[in-house]
Amino acid sequence: MQINGINTFNPQPIGSSTPAGKPGGTSQVGSPQAGENTFLNVLDSLNASQNTADTLLQQLAAGQDVDLHQVMIATEENDVNFRVAMAIRDKLVDAYREVMRMSV
Repeated sequence: MQINGINTFNPQPIGSSTPAGKPGGTSQVGSPQAGENTFLNVLDSLNASQNTADTLLQQLAAGQDVDLHQVMIATEENDVNFRVAMAIRDKLVDAYREVMRMSV
């Protein structure tokens, strides 16, 4: 039996000189686009894990030969990715509110 590794999401911190997954990017350190690209990468990862989990669940429901462990791993991976995306969204909203509270 072969055990496949779980794909991990390893974003670079917001404000890094290159966006995660895109070496040689043109974003400046601290630029708003760097944070935007990081969040878009998180959403892309979430979408991909959601599609994988949905496909495996549909195959399992249809009675196809699918390893139950792979279905559960894909479902849990999707849950973790969703929680990461929500945590990043919450931090972005908090940062926006903090900026809006600043007096100019």
